[in-house]
Amino acid sequence: MDRVRNLLEQIQGRLDELNKAERKVAEVILLNPQQATRFSIAALAQAAKVSEPTVNRFCRSFGVNGYPELKLQLAQSLASGAAYVSRAVEADDDPAAYTQKIFGSAIASLDSACQQLDPQQVSRAVDMLIQARQIHFFGLGASAPVALDAQHKFFRFNLAVSAHADVLMQRMLASVTHTGDLFVIISYTGRTRELVEVARLARENGASVLALTAAGSPLAQACSMALHIPLPEDTDIYMPMTSRIIQLTVLDVLATGMTLRRGVDFQPHLRKIKESLNASRYPIEDDELN
Repeated sequence: MDRVRNLLEQIQGRLDELNKAERKVAEVILLNPQQATRFSIAALAQAAKVSEPTVNRFCRSFGVNGYPELKLQLAQSLASGAAYVSRAVEADDDPAAYTQKIFGSAIASLDSACQQLDPQQVSRAVDMLIQARQIHFFGLGASAPVALDAQHKFFRFNLAVSAHADVLMQRMLASVTHTGDLFVIISYTGRTRELVEVARLARENGASVLALTAAGSPLAQACSMALHIPLPEDTDIYMPMTSRIIQLTVLDVLATGMTLRRGVDFQPHLRKIKESLNASRYPIEDDELN
């Protein structure tokens, strides 16, 4: 079940649709949402250099009944961790400013993804992982290291697991797959042609395909099931940042779900893997603990 996006995300997402006057109101709010919650309607109109009726029209365009309710929803957005949902790095930002913005954007994006992720879909995805005979994680570009991270996590569940970032290898594996195999295809946009073709090829040969991708994307439609991941950034233009963090966190959720499904009897197996690393590490000295 999709949850309603918070008001800051809605304003950011519709920025290009607003008329010139309403866009001025939106830009003032997005520049400093906390300050906007303290403005009177007259102060906001003055800051945006528009009339008070324009502010009221802006409220109505977002389904808000008046300026007091707008301020309340802004406050709720800030409380949800979305304070920096739209704060882009500027050319003159100093290290303190851009560090805060990048961390704030990551926190806000994770919070938004958590609110939109459907627990029932998570449960279905865990079912697919648990029932798989072997799992192949596929990703290209920025999603390739995410697929590799998944391999590092999921081999612990005593399954045959692989990760591949080469399109030719992906196609070959999909062409010789069997019922019981699971392909987990990770793609932020879900619009990469090669991955969509691989998903279709794997399904034609009897495998199940789980996608971690955008809702309604070509990849989501080509797979057996898609775990929908929201799109907080435009990776067609900008370097992927928060999108990668969201993918990694969703995989952590799925790995945790598998661990809990396996129950306490599986804990000794996980402990054995951890203990195997002890000999590769220097021991912690007592003075390091003080």
